[in-house]
Amino acid sequence: MGNSLQDQLLKAGLVNTQQLKQVKTEKRKENRQSQGHLEARGESRQRLLEEAAEKARRDRELNLKRQEDLRRREEENSIRQLIHAHRLSRAGGEIAYNFQDGGRLRRLYLTPEQQRSLIAGHLALVRQDAEIELVPRETAENLLTRNASLVLVLNQATVKTAPAATDEEDPYAAYQVPDDLIW
Repeated sequence: MGNSLQDQLLKAGLVNTQQLKQVKTEKRKENRQSQGHLEARGESRQRLLEEAAEKARRDRELNLKRQEDLRRREEENSIRQLIHAHRLSRAGGEIAYNFQDGGRLRRLYLTPEQQRSLIAGHLALVRQDAEIELVPRETAENLLTRNASLVLVLNQATVKTAPAATDEEDPYAAYQVPDDLIW
């Protein structure tokens, strides 16, 4: 049992000494070649590591893009819900209100109360998908912070203020300018 397989084959007469020497030299050559392949294995291992790192980087970029798309869709849905929850009905509108939408001039029919509120800045016109909606000023200001391109008309609120203090050195302070002056 202590004899190797080669010795046992030699004793049984199945192989001769010349064949054993040839097998030993072939094994030595294979070992030498495999040592040379260790360097090649190291290079291939390095290449595999680089490819894995590149794949991980691409996967991270793809994941970030997916997360950004998901966040953008959630933001669009929350904007739609906000507009839908605060929109005002324009039913019974009889006065045409013209406004500019991009490069086009558009017309919307409003009630007289809605027209006055829109002109005064208490109401605003916003875009929801392909529709134009009438919403309160607070909702439009909220939309301005999220997506300013959705707000089409938001007039400055008219607030009556006290007359400004007159400057003591103003030579025209004694002359009042009429409000209805047309130039």
